[in-house]
Amino acid sequence: MKFVEVNLLGVYVAPISVMMLAAWCVTMVLRRAGGRFGLLAYVWHPALFVFTVYIIVLSTIVLAVSR
Repeated sequence: MKFVEVNLLGVYVAPISVMMLAAWCVTMVLRRAGGRFGLLAYVWHPALFVFTVYIIVLSTIVLAVSR
């Protein structure tokens, strides 16, 4: 698949920005679930862990779209 610009209300944006927004939304859902069940208490650095989860989710979205 070819990555093409996305038209948002007349403004063309790069497709990676849309993917980054989607990854951020998924990461926030996972962060809330981890906080609710107390999973973030078991990691050494919660902010670094959440950032790593964001990078993993973004990479997965980019790889899924590119196929």
